Amino acid sequence: MLPLLSVCPMQTLIVAPNWIGDLVMAQPLFALLKSNSDEKLTLVAPAPLEDLARVMPELDRVVSTPFLHGKLEWRARTRLARELASDRFDRAFILPNSFKSALIPWLARIPVRIGYRGEARRMLLTHHFPDPAAATPMVERYARLAAPASTRLPSPVLRVAPTRIEEALLKFELDRARPLFIFCPGAEYGPAKRWPPRHFAELAERVVADIPRAQIVILGTANDISAQTEVCAQSRAPIQALAGKTSLQEAIALLAAATGVVCNDSGLMHIAAALGRPQAAIFGSTDPRHTPPRSSRAEVVWLHLECSPCFERVCPLGHLRCLNDIGADQAFSALKTALGS
Repeated sequence: MLPLLSVCPMQTLIVAPNWIGDLVMAQPLFALLKSNSDEKLTLVAPAPLEDLARVMPELDRVVSTPFLHGKLEWRARTRLARELASDRFDRAFILPNSFKSALIPWLARIPVRIGYRGEARRMLLTHHFPDPAAATPMVERYARLAAPASTRLPSPVLRVAPTRIEEALLKFELDRARPLFIFCPGAEYGPAKRWPPRHFAELAERVVADIPRAQIVILGTANDISAQTEVCAQSRAPIQALAGKTSLQEAIALLAAATGVVCNDSGLMHIAAALGRPQAAIFGSTDPRHTPPRSSRAEVVWLHLECSPCFERVCPLGHLRCLNDIGADQAFSALKTALGS
């Protein structure tokens, strides 16, 4: 891979991944680039990720894009490239593998354009590298575009202003003096990454029995409301249902205030890890060696079944044992270990 460059100052454009978790896992690349010089980092990111990008201290500027996922939108990309060209960037890192993600730096005539070969896009890159092996941890996948393999990689770190945390707690009527436990039952990828709601419901009862003053909150998107409804209906513990009610900025602030977090392999899992919150991270069809929560305060729960990881959205065998067989007791034990760390 390219060695870290030391020209000062340098204007660098970074084309962000399209998913929350991937953007968190790309943050160590930003830290490496920033630590090497006083260069200015500009991130081009989908509009839904703007709130997350703004709590990454290494970024000097965030340019949000309205592009729809999977759409070329040639005119809009050309217009944005024309605007970016006036900034005279020295180089660009293109983190997604798609052809269209490499178009803007090419159209903006940025002289150095770095990325993996990906989707038939060698002609758009000045420095292209073979796609890493599928098992390569995602943090390494992004960071190796700029750092040699011998470089010690930092873990993702997010910074949330204390005022943002207090505003979120006040808005959702949460008591700062009481332990706050956040459950994240969603995962956009599919059902094979989602721990069953009945287990979350039982875990809520376990937490409240062990810590009577605990507040339990569910976070997620509008897509997680059905799972949230099941959790609340099946649990005798009081639960505040906030899935679909917060912005991403507010969700990040609440996670920063959490005493403990329980997540599936999801974007919110990576955010909780980057905030240093104790958490139990539950894996089913995916591999914690590939997308782990990079935090010493995270405990991974994974059964190592012969059929896992399969990386399927829906269990191909129909039994979903990789998640059904993880009981509330096992998750509660992992959470207590995380709290002890």
